[in-house]
Amino acid sequence: MSAAAGTATAQEGTEGGDGGGGGGPPDFGGFLDQVGNYDGSVTDATGQDTATVEVGVQANGGAFGFGPPAIHVDNGATVQFEWTGNGGGHNVVSDGDGPLDSGSAVSSAGVNYEHTFEEDGIYPYVCVPHESLGMKGAIVVGTDYPTKSSGGGGGSGSSGPPEVPNSAKTLGVATSFVMVATLGLAYFFIRYGGDYETPE
Repeated sequence: MSAAAGTATAQEGTEGGDGGGGGGPPDFGGFLDQVGNYDGSVTDATGQDTATVEVGVQANGGAFGFGPPAIHVDNGATVQFEWTGNGGGHNVVSDGDGPLDSGSAVSSAGVNYEHTFEEDGIYPYVCVPHESLGMKGAIVVGTDYPTKSSGGGGGSGSSGPPEVPNSAKTLGVATSFVMVATLGLAYFFIRYGGDYETPE
């Protein structure tokens, strides 16, 4: 069985299709960071009417993964969730508010759930019984979805100038105050200094 209907995998930064949301990689907000089989790539299934995600692939210490964990489909595409029959009972439920809900956990192999996506965005989901093990996935739909801003250095991924911590700002203000006070006192002592006797 293929991991997805459409095996072309693209790195997030060079994802195929329109790239969406300004052309950057999808921003999963750290949702997939602890998922055992997520390597930072998104499987490109755009241009297809139907894509498949396997439920119960080897990941996270057993058959506790979605394959692929991240997939990009067109708006209007149907994603079929195909159970492998491994790892016990699994389900597919949106993380937070979302349209995915396959109901109670199922262990029988085959396509037990599918959903047609009609709005662009990122749809994170979990297997409720195995969420604590890292059984999570995400579906990127269409071209209008949150993206990671592409910084020039490729470092933190944030745009704009670096932010100065408050402690550094406080230290800067205190240092400036001490310097001004020292210069003020030096001027005062030079201008109105002590009593000096002039030799006759």
